[in-house]
Amino acid sequence: MELAKSGLVPIVGLNYKDGRQEGLGWLQEFGDPYMASAFDREGRVGIDYGVYGVPETFVIDQRGIIRMKHIGPLTPQVITGKLIPLIRELKNG
Repeated sequence: MELAKSGLVPIVGLNYKDGRQEGLGWLQEFGDPYMASAFDREGRVGIDYGVYGVPETFVIDQRGIIRMKHIGPLTPQVITGKLIPLIRELKNG
């Protein structure tokens, strides 16, 4: 939520294999950091990205290339130690 509030990078969510209404309800209850939230009931998008366990986080550059994949929850250490430095590097070209 803090990363979303920072405005450093747009964050897009993927509702992977859950019901659409259940996913939206979860976001309403616990907070919605996403600028957009896609819905993948069949899991096809997840297959394309190689998702095999959730949560997973991807950093995708402006050309659509996956630059980082993190499996598991985003901890403050991952955010400050890996995610933010990579995002800044990509923004600076």
